[in-house]
Amino acid sequence: MIKVGIIGSTGYVGHELLRILTNHKKVKIAQISSYSYEGQSIDSIYGNLNKISSLMCTNPEKVIASSDLVFTALPHGLSEEIAEKCLEKDKICIDLGADFRLKDEEEYSKWYGKNFSKPHIHPLSVYGLPELNREKIRTSPIIANPGCYPTSIELALMPVLREKLIDTKSIVIDSKSGTTGAGRGLSQTTHFPECNENILPYKIGEHRHLPEIQQILSEMANTSVKVTFVPHLLPVNRGILSTIYCTLNETKDVGKVHNIYKNYYEKEAFVRVLEIGKTASIRNVKYSNFCDISLHMDVENSKLIIVSAIDNMVKGAAGQAIQNMNIVLGIDEGEGLNFIPPAF
Repeated sequence: MIKVGIIGSTGYVGHELLRILTNHKKVKIAQISSYSYEGQSIDSIYGNLNKISSLMCTNPEKVIASSDLVFTALPHGLSEEIAEKCLEKDKICIDLGADFRLKDEEEYSKWYGKNFSKPHIHPLSVYGLPELNREKIRTSPIIANPGCYPTSIELALMPVLREKLIDTKSIVIDSKSGTTGAGRGLSQTTHFPECNENILPYKIGEHRHLPEIQQILSEMANTSVKVTFVPHLLPVNRGILSTIYCTLNETKDVGKVHNIYKNYYEKEAFVRVLEIGKTASIRNVKYSNFCDISLHMDVENSKLIIVSAIDNMVKGAAGQAIQNMNIVLGIDEGEGLNFIPPAF
């Protein structure tokens, strides 16, 4: 059994990693750590793990020493040092934070208020969107797990950008997320009376995922891509729904675009292109590693409207990290991830 560790195990993403990995047939969770709950058992923090896991939260050094692969589920600025220690000990690091997502240090500093603390290790990392970088992931010692919003957006736009079907300067993205996307920490925005029975746009035009989205979309298109991105908070626990408005360069035939998507994602187990007339929804991907994509046409305005849905905690975070783990370890990509979404 391959031994894995989780650093930052008591946040929502860390807990989701533990929940999914507990049923993985090829790996064993060796150690977990938490800066806030060191010395406490994980089932004393999350009651749903009673009689399932009583692992004690230790320190990061012990996690690295006892693991072949380490997940870091930490706020930005904390993973670079851990990744360097993993490299020194020939361990793989999969970072679910933001430290390795952006290539440009100036961009990172602009959006996160910090410089790279270990710039020499950044060239060794790869952006962990399997459908884009699968072959690079196989040999990378540091994998930057994508953000949740970016995952829903990048998968939705990759085929039309690769095929140069849309104008790259007029993309408008309206994304909505459940409250778990804000993490376990408390804030007024996610306080129950504030978010219940409410939909709230936030960080309009200044969300930290914007530079990541534009960086990866530009790589896909092989040209500069700028987008208008507005995230919203939904009064639900899980899920991201992204509605993306694009101006088509030529064809107005949604059937042709649909065939391109079907062919592009035909061999991707976790991307489901819905039939014309169907609409992607959060309910149909909840608790799964699927990304559902539906295509719609505003013929009068030559607009292609793409709707994508993911579970922000699974395909948007822990599930995608485990998918990356399976790839880099040479395990079947779907191992531990074949959840059927509940119907209601």
